[in-house]
Amino acid sequence: MKLISTAIVAGTFAFFIGTQAWASDAGHTSEAMEHAGKAQAHGEMGHAKESLSHAKESLAHAKEAGKEHAEAHKHMDEAIKHLEEAIKHAEMGHGQESAKHAEEAMKHMRQSGH
Repeated sequence: MKLISTAIVAGTFAFFIGTQAWASDAGHTSEAMEHAGKAQAHGEMGHAKESLSHAKESLAHAKEAGKEHAEAHKHMDEAIKHLEEAIKHAEMGHGQESAKHAEEAMKHMRQSGH
């Protein structure tokens, strides 16, 4: 009886730990997408400074999401490359080009499956 109780407690604990790990990854991807969308919108309006700020925030979350799941890693790597390009173009004042890269980053984030 003690063995069954221990197994139930251990299984419940493992379930909750796994759920929290999945939730944190989904959180990073969600945050990355939200900021990439804002970077795109500001870039399209010609607001390079705001686009830069959101692209940098998106990049930080995308890197965290990419670390947490190997299967999504390829798409998050592509998203990171596009976010770095978005940042580069926003720093040069190229809002439209920055917006294109932010949009591509979001496509890859969606394809990552998170």
